[in-house]
Amino acid sequence: MYAIDLHAHTRFFHGRRRLGDRYDPLGFRLLAEVAARRGLDAVATTNHDYYTRFEPAAGVVQIPGIEITTERGHVLVVGPDPPRETGRGDLSPAEAVALAHDRGCAAIVAHPYRNSTVRELEDVPFDAIEINGKHPRTREAVERLAERRGLPLVAGSDAHYPFEVGRAYTVVESDRLTSEAVVDAIRDGRVGVRVKENRVDRVLRNGYRKIHEGKRQLDAPEPTPGMGTPPEDEQTERGG
Repeated sequence: MYAIDLHAHTRFFHGRRRLGDRYDPLGFRLLAEVAARRGLDAVATTNHDYYTRFEPAAGVVQIPGIEITTERGHVLVVGPDPPRETGRGDLSPAEAVALAHDRGCAAIVAHPYRNSTVRELEDVPFDAIEINGKHPRTREAVERLAERRGLPLVAGSDAHYPFEVGRAYTVVESDRLTSEAVVDAIRDGRVGVRVKENRVDRVLRNGYRKIHEGKRQLDAPEPTPGMGTPPEDEQTERGG
């Protein structure tokens, strides 16, 4: 059994790709050091629309991943061979899922009630739905959504700063810590979610909620959720 944060970023800023490429190795080392202190075994690096391979650090394994900005919101792709780069808004959610499956990866609905209408696509074969570390208040709605779709729940911190890693994570039932084994466990439903509820995390979440409400990126969960507002390009560039 392994504790894995399935949604984390190696930088706290978007854009400025050249600067980011230089910073990312340091960002991963810092991420790994905090993850190790929080008892995590692995972290999926899901940077926005690109993937970079890193060597293990602080005893924490990198699970390859990417957060694809589709035309309807964000899709997490984790597994052995995620795409190296995708164009923002170039893919539909269905195309992102097909790409993930072609490359042996799992496709996960990211933060379903923030800046996204991906959750409404019932005919797209996602592998799981995420409880997001920035907005665990939506957990009951996400659980209902997952139950209706017959999909497992996973969790990730959506960390952009190292100290945020591990505030939500996934317990993976497996006897091997490999990206292939993680994908298999997600698809088989051999996963559980954990959300930290300490004082610091609560303060941070309240801050994120105010920020995303100000950007009009949050949808109010309902027993039968309605359509949200598709993300604007500028919002997606800044969003988590």
